Amino acid sequence: MGDCMAAPETGHVRNIALVGQDGAGKTSFAEAMLHISGRTPRMGTTHDGKSYLDYDEEEIRRKFTLSTSIAPILYKDFKINLLDTSGQADFMGDTLASMQAVEMAMFVIDAVEGPAPMTDRLWREAEKMRLCRSVFINHIDREGADFDTSMAILHARYGTRLGAVAIPIGVGSDFKGVIDVLRMKARYFENGAERIEEIPEEYVARAENARDHLCDLVAEADDDLMMKYLEGDDRLTQEELEDAFGKAIAQELFIPVFVGSTIIEQGISNIMDDICSYFPSPTAYGSFYTADGESHPVTADGEPTAFVFKTQADPFVGRLSFLKVATGRLEPGMELVNARTGKKDHLGHLYVMMGKESTDVKAAKAGDIIVVPKLSDARTGDTLSESGNVAIEPRFQVTPQYPVAIEAVNKNEEDKLGAFLTRQADADPTIRIERNEETRQTILTAMGEMQVDTLLRRMKEQSGIEAKLVPVRIPYRETIRKTAEAQGRHKKQTGGAGQFGDCWLRIEPNPGKGYEFEDEIVGGKIPRNYIPAVDKGVQEAMAEGFLAGYPMVDIKCAVFDGSYHPVDSNDMAFKTAARIAFRAACEKADPVLLEPMADLAITVEEEYAGTVMGDISMRRGRIVGTDAGEPGQTVILVRVPYAEVVTYTKDLRAMTRGSGSYRVTLNGCQEAPREVTQKLVEEYRQKREAGNKK
Repeated sequence: MGDCMAAPETGHVRNIALVGQDGAGKTSFAEAMLHISGRTPRMGTTHDGKSYLDYDEEEIRRKFTLSTSIAPILYKDFKINLLDTSGQADFMGDTLASMQAVEMAMFVIDAVEGPAPMTDRLWREAEKMRLCRSVFINHIDREGADFDTSMAILHARYGTRLGAVAIPIGVGSDFKGVIDVLRMKARYFENGAERIEEIPEEYVARAENARDHLCDLVAEADDDLMMKYLEGDDRLTQEELEDAFGKAIAQELFIPVFVGSTIIEQGISNIMDDICSYFPSPTAYGSFYTADGESHPVTADGEPTAFVFKTQADPFVGRLSFLKVATGRLEPGMELVNARTGKKDHLGHLYVMMGKESTDVKAAKAGDIIVVPKLSDARTGDTLSESGNVAIEPRFQVTPQYPVAIEAVNKNEEDKLGAFLTRQADADPTIRIERNEETRQTILTAMGEMQVDTLLRRMKEQSGIEAKLVPVRIPYRETIRKTAEAQGRHKKQTGGAGQFGDCWLRIEPNPGKGYEFEDEIVGGKIPRNYIPAVDKGVQEAMAEGFLAGYPMVDIKCAVFDGSYHPVDSNDMAFKTAARIAFRAACEKADPVLLEPMADLAITVEEEYAGTVMGDISMRRGRIVGTDAGEPGQTVILVRVPYAEVVTYTKDLRAMTRGSGSYRVTLNGCQEAPREVTQKLVEEYRQKREAGNKK
């Protein structure tokens, strides 16, 4: 990258995350800036698979961004780190992690489609993170585009702090340039060069109105200017406007709105100028927070400190850690301590990356974004520092809730499958892997179907491991509703030593108290040393289940009678006798199947609340109550059988156009309805007949 080799000063770094729905043009925005800055020889595009940033095979196939790519742009002595993020809900975790590494979130909006529900969701997240925001209305050259309508929608959705700093000259096929409201000039980009002219006469009045509105918004950032306004002078000088402009953005008092078309590179140059001149630097933006709640400024002084906001498993290089330098200066050869592990990590190389292309650099200063290969223990969310005493608190929390059961097609590759999935889970906090010993399944929990599908494809391409998904087994339980007694007698004589065990058991419901065992033997009918074997036999029988092969719970069992043989009795014989007695008693004790229940808190836009409530009723759930969420949102509290919502992530997104979210907690069991019980009992019977005992 040539002149990227020198570490930029903190005040000359700009970190911006491009966020919003897929298809709005985030990647083409970054590609246009790369081209205009001279970094790339041509404008990269996603539709023909020739994007510099969407280089992954899956991204080329799907034609949209799956994982954050970085576009480092050198422009007018500034380094602009553009983080091109995914607009897919399945990759929300990666997007939010990238957002915590920047000072500015730029929302790319389609001029025809308007902001999608995913954009709304990311807007709320950016607000929570206290990020500065800006908007770029893209595709203004498309048929059906309307700038005034777009602005009206943005004001309605996101408030009155938004103000146009660029106005299109023409729309649709007539679009040919933009009016730079801040500088009051017309700007045209043609044949790889920009032309700046006076504003066409027919646009002067409109530009002045936009400028007046701009002055109204930014004046709040400066007390002297506000006084000037209060005294009746509502016209700011150019100098006053420019001085207040950056302050207003940094203080979140003002959200600039730009317009243009990335494909024809119109409306990009003025944004690049404004990024350098007015967008917040890492130091101007303010602080980061440590785990103890303390606030710290981003500063070039102090000990070298950085936090890992993204980890990527590269098939050729190995693990890549994406770092935001918080304080001090990083250099190759440094040893930093991981606050989570207490272990030292060696910085072998520092890279600047553009898509998949990496270039060694000699240093990285506070505020900059850098990539370091082969950090042994570093994970996303970790903090590295010279002392190891700094732990930066992540500003977001995403919990994966889409579980699938996964197994290798070739059973001999189960270990390889486990190793690959573990590496992925270490790199990506939105992936979790666990082995459920009860159901004998490996459970992969992710954000959604697309993330799982992408993972399976990459695994096959990179490791040659083919895996398949099977239904997640629901952890049903069994219990009894009546008290019953039965005898278990085991007698076996086979030439040598015989076996003899005989016991009477009484079982009764024990709701909410688990398993209890009582010894009621009197008169030595069963010697004391055999009683533990009876207890063990009962527990083994309970683990196997009675109705459908699921573990039994909440049963009190007493052994109250029996007999023994002085020679042939032993532990094994009494354990077997207990199993026989227990099953015989279950036959008479009205056994029932219990299904696990889930408590859900579902957050949806108010317009979707009715649909979601109706759907929950169809799933045999009940509405427990509702809470007020963020403005325009409802939180629906639900209790529902877990089996009905295992794949709820996919269904909720379909109902809410991707905007809904939920939290789920498993909480107790309740008796399963007859049809569910019959189905599971029949499946169990068929398995037993086929010889596949669980």
